[in-house]
Amino acid sequence: MQQTTSFPKSEIKVLLLENVHPVAAEAFATDGFHVETVKSAVPEAELAERIRDIHILGIRSKTHVTPRVLDEARRLLAVGCFCIGTNQVALAHANTRGVPVFNAPFSNTRSVAELILAEVVMLSRHLGDRSREVHDGRWRKVASGSHEVRGRTLGIVGYGHIGSQVGVLAEAFGMRVVFHDIVAKLPMGNNRPVGKLEDVLAAADFVTLHVPETPQTKNMIGAAELAHMRPGACLLNASRGTVVDIAALAAAIGTGHVGGAAVDVYPDEPESNSDGFASPLRGLRNVILTPHIGGSTEEAQEAIGREVSAALIKLINAGATTGAVNFPQIELPITRGAHRILNIHRNVPGVLRDINKIVSDCNANIRAQVLATDPEIGYLIIDLDQDLSADVKKAIAALPTSIRTRILF
Repeated sequence: MQQTTSFPKSEIKVLLLENVHPVAAEAFATDGFHVETVKSAVPEAELAERIRDIHILGIRSKTHVTPRVLDEARRLLAVGCFCIGTNQVALAHANTRGVPVFNAPFSNTRSVAELILAEVVMLSRHLGDRSREVHDGRWRKVASGSHEVRGRTLGIVGYGHIGSQVGVLAEAFGMRVVFHDIVAKLPMGNNRPVGKLEDVLAAADFVTLHVPETPQTKNMIGAAELAHMRPGACLLNASRGTVVDIAALAAAIGTGHVGGAAVDVYPDEPESNSDGFASPLRGLRNVILTPHIGGSTEEAQEAIGREVSAALIKLINAGATTGAVNFPQIELPITRGAHRILNIHRNVPGVLRDINKIVSDCNANIRAQVLATDPEIGYLIIDLDQDLSADVKKAIAALPTSIRTRILF
């Protein structure tokens, strides 16, 4: 059943930055929201100014939602990251401010996986070098050092949605696949798990990385790990730029121990397409450098636009936080003929007792209720009889533990 939110939808302001796919803006506009789109990323100072009257913020990977920005976001209800990663948002600070953050962890899986397999073939045939030579007017028709990928071993580090999809596609190419993950994962096809990172590095002709950015993964591939790789093997990274020590990789390629690399992400990336790019990997033989385009296909961007906008609209219309990366996840079906109160509070003992006492003292009838917590906050949805909801909301909002309380409808 469709409900009308207590706050008019036409006054709910959505700001979409970094050229988010138009399907997202269309979804928000169709639902009645006021939508503004900006093609580029926005610097911190400008964003801190603009976000004061924004209810929904949509970004990709270049805009940084810092604690300073969040402290200025007095009306912000949620942030949507129209990408896989969320490290560009101060997630813990957003949590304590009562702002859920959503992303699209699966929508570009196929696009990244296809790029990896294409680059495996390119590295095996030295196609980057051959193409550059022909563009330069040189004709070097050689077979030396050029191989089929059939029968070769692909090592996957991080066997999540992308890593497992890469393994499936690699087997279709006739490759052997081994993988390592810190969590036990069910193998796809004939992919074979191995217990240690070093075992993957020693066994593989191609090593591809698909891990998140965490303190544990920072520089997880450095000089020591590169030395463990099979001589002449190639490294591929389309995960996070901080995962690989770029200087060490350049040195290993320079000595010939590493036979080549395909890199799509970097520790420091230009803020815009008009900025220059510098890296020790530039100009090295059999090295493919791409500008963070692993998920940059029209299909992936459209799917991401649909997925994230749908989650944000569901939050606005029903208070659902399913899929939020930094927030208790709850969803409550609409109760016909009731008013819905949303309360975000500090997670300390006695909060639910205090709230239920307020409901009882107001002689209000709870039609439905659900609560979820994390170590810092609790998120409560209550459906009440309509005649007393305003009094209940006012009293709950006055509790010292409350961060944000509102009547949704």
